[in-house]
Amino acid sequence: MITWPAPQIPLIPGALESVKVFDSTTEQIVDVAFGNTASLYVCGITPYDATHIGHAATYVAFDLLQRVLLDAGKEVTVTSNLTDVDDPLLERATNTNVDWRDLAATQASLFAQDMTALGVIPPATYISAVESIDLVVPAVSAMLENGSAYLVPVTDGTNTDDGAHDVYADVSADSRFGSVAPLTAAQRVELFAERGGDPERPGKRNALDALLWRAARTGEPAWDGGDLGMGRPGWHIECSVIAQQGLGNRYNVVGGGSDLLFPHHELSASHVRMITGDSQAGARLAVHAGLVSYQGEKMSKSRGNLVFVSRLRDSGIEPMVIRLALLSQHYRSEWEWTESLLEQAQARFDLWLEAFSGNGGPAFDASLEKIRAVLSVDLDAPSALKIVDDWARLCLSGEFESVEGAPGVASRSVNALLGIRL
Repeated sequence: MITWPAPQIPLIPGALESVKVFDSTTEQIVDVAFGNTASLYVCGITPYDATHIGHAATYVAFDLLQRVLLDAGKEVTVTSNLTDVDDPLLERATNTNVDWRDLAATQASLFAQDMTALGVIPPATYISAVESIDLVVPAVSAMLENGSAYLVPVTDGTNTDDGAHDVYADVSADSRFGSVAPLTAAQRVELFAERGGDPERPGKRNALDALLWRAARTGEPAWDGGDLGMGRPGWHIECSVIAQQGLGNRYNVVGGGSDLLFPHHELSASHVRMITGDSQAGARLAVHAGLVSYQGEKMSKSRGNLVFVSRLRDSGIEPMVIRLALLSQHYRSEWEWTESLLEQAQARFDLWLEAFSGNGGPAFDASLEKIRAVLSVDLDAPSALKIVDDWARLCLSGEFESVEGAPGVASRSVNALLGIRL
């Protein structure tokens, strides 16, 4: 996949010493990376409803993490995917009488435009589900060979080949299955069923075994899987092989919305361990953004209560105002999108713009140090915004010892660390 243009990140004085985030597995705030490098896998969208505020909140959160790591002197590598063939996308294409490829391409393009407008740094490696098929096929074949995957006959009459088989991962073959999400066995089965799994599929060995390769069905797109037959990849294996391709067997962070912790991140990690035989393969930390609600309910495609970034932009809202509204909520919190959040963000944007427009102002050094301090511990963007507010109000009060160029330092700092361009 071709990514969107990268924003320019200005140089600013000083640097962070460390970056800590909340690990969803241990439920502790821990160091993201040791040494000079940091590697992140951030799950991408399924492109049939892009880009709603929930999407934007997640990608701005991980953009913030990348910026803070860069400020700490890390060489950061980010890999992401785009699930451009999947059941929900195919269903939407059928219901709207649009070719699934056109739907995916249109929404992926819109997503890229929104990410560009919001100043999100693009991933270094960006691979779609369709592009991953050449990676998925040998991975699934290897799992069949080592006994961590098995065949389940297709008996529902929907396949194009009477002898077709789906391929499933056998979670019992992974001694560390369940090590990512701190859940009970009952919770796992419940969430697996809610979030795209098929715990009651006849022929499976275990309720939580996940689909690796779906045999061709009538009316569905399919690709040549060699010995696997015609078909398409499962969701979790897609991310396993894309992360491995971009980051290697082991990396620092896997991230996305909190609803991805289980089963998606659990199973993606399990698959890569079974593919490689490396019990420590996958991410060291799992980092998740809270879900966003609107009008009293969780924002979701199924409910149709979505607020789209592109529509806000089309209505004349400055993208940086949207980004400020997102940053005003802590990335891990569950929160609700409201018009008042947007109004507050606009007022903040106007305040900063006025304060940054002068040549002289109060020294920004102490404010920058405070901003770094709050961002370095679990990305406390709301506190960082308030620190900038305080400086801006002082600047406009005129009650300070003027330092030439201070507004420029302030502007470059909020651009580099918070991604706010003024």
